[in-house]
Amino acid sequence: MQHLALHNPRAGVQRLACAIVVLFGMFAIFGTGQASAHASLVKTEPADGAMLQQSPSRFSLAFSEPVSPLVLTLVRPDGTQQRLTSFRSDGQTLDIDNPQALGKGTHVLSWRVISTDGHPVGGSLLFSIGSVSSAPTTGEIVDPWLHRAIWAAKLVLYLGLFLGVGGVFALSWLAGGARGGERFVVVMLLSGLVAASVSLGLQGLDALGAPFEQFAETIVWKTAFATSFVWTALIAAIALGLGLLTLIMPRVDAKPFAAVALVAVGVALAASGHASAAAPQWLTRPMVFLHGAGIAFWAGALAPLAVTLKRQAPGADIFLHRFSAAILPVVVVLVIAGTVLAVIQVETFSALVDTDYGRLLLAKLALVVGLFALAATNRWVLTHPAEAGQTAARHRLVRSILVETAIVLAIFGIAAGWRFTPPPRALAIAAAEPVATHMMTLQAMADLTVTPGKAGPVSASIMLMTGDFGPLDAKEVTLVLSRPEAGIEPLKRIATKPGDGTWLVDGLVIPFPGRWTVRLDILVSDFEMVKLEGPIDIRP
Repeated sequence: MQHLALHNPRAGVQRLACAIVVLFGMFAIFGTGQASAHASLVKTEPADGAMLQQSPSRFSLAFSEPVSPLVLTLVRPDGTQQRLTSFRSDGQTLDIDNPQALGKGTHVLSWRVISTDGHPVGGSLLFSIGSVSSAPTTGEIVDPWLHRAIWAAKLVLYLGLFLGVGGVFALSWLAGGARGGERFVVVMLLSGLVAASVSLGLQGLDALGAPFEQFAETIVWKTAFATSFVWTALIAAIALGLGLLTLIMPRVDAKPFAAVALVAVGVALAASGHASAAAPQWLTRPMVFLHGAGIAFWAGALAPLAVTLKRQAPGADIFLHRFSAAILPVVVVLVIAGTVLAVIQVETFSALVDTDYGRLLLAKLALVVGLFALAATNRWVLTHPAEAGQTAARHRLVRSILVETAIVLAIFGIAAGWRFTPPPRALAIAAAEPVATHMMTLQAMADLTVTPGKAGPVSASIMLMTGDFGPLDAKEVTLVLSRPEAGIEPLKRIATKPGDGTWLVDGLVIPFPGRWTVRLDILVSDFEMVKLEGPIDIRP
């Protein structure tokens, strides 16, 4: 065996290609980080809306999962901006240095970070020093066409991976001596290669919130290469390149390369995105891999099969027989993997209709049901007559395959839209995080934390301090939540003091999400009452 390998350089090249993709696959499926969703901001210092007596020396942003900072900008009351570049991070918390003393008025700390699932998250923190002024604007440029471009590039990348690489695999392993569809496959592969690089640049623009005009700037591509999507783009390019290579080789010699390219499709999809970032990753990443490779096997065979059947090319019957025999176990794998991923991402039946992600999933499932029905008709009604040489059955089968392809394209379009819709799993994680607000007067201040930070049953924790940050020993604390514009009467609850320095309110139900007005009635003595008031945002 060693003697043969030394005298067969082609076998060595094949093994090298397999080794490269296996290494990428092990990294992408098992080695890239921990479970994640879209990161959500958990706590800030100073608190959002805080009134400070002096300029802070630093800022702190704590998130629900590890993040990487992209843009940190301080906007002063007069609208002037300063980029903040000095910071420290332990993964989930960013400690940002404030380089100079700030004057009176309302300031904005605008932040933009990248989650470990590869998607950008941004927001703003408002705080005032000495007095409140009108909040300055950050001046961020929002290009309405960027998301459309990201969707289109993702769709074309899917076409390259599924129809291009999948088509190469079908021509190498299933078609036998049949010829047909090669030109279509080449167009898909080349389009996919272009889309892989364009998608990476668009990822950089989206991460920075930058306009199209900055597409060629170094910072955009540097940012893109810092996201997890770079692995998807890189491995996808390898798969597409291997696909092109197989088309210029004899089919027998091309088989190993076609198989490696199909494996790389699954690896590329498992390297980043919502589904692969979900917990437990030992399950979700392999499921994404199987789902992607299965889709490429099925969808990629459709166009070459339809062309060979329409031309009645020699070997078309063999192609049809092999595809028909192999597709049933592939569909079983697709159903199992898709079901596992859907259950993990959606979690509850209500999320199917209550979230954008769930509604897209329902639309996809409706198309999938139609696709399965059509595929079943092709498999059990038209295949045997077509293999027997019945011309009418072949014509019907070709038309049915074309309709099947159109449905597949619609499914790809829906799947590309998931890029902008956080799954219910991620929304639930974010909603479970607490929300907090800081209130103060010259006499007293308080930090109020509501857990979880969503509508429904919650508990509230209150930390009291004097105006100069000393301990405040109150006799009684009453929490009052109101939302008069919604016609809701004030919710009043007496807080209890368990002995750890905080005041607690349990058994509180906040009926609706949105911005509520919170007030604390603090009885300092029998003759003195201090009232603190501020807003708090409750998530759905």
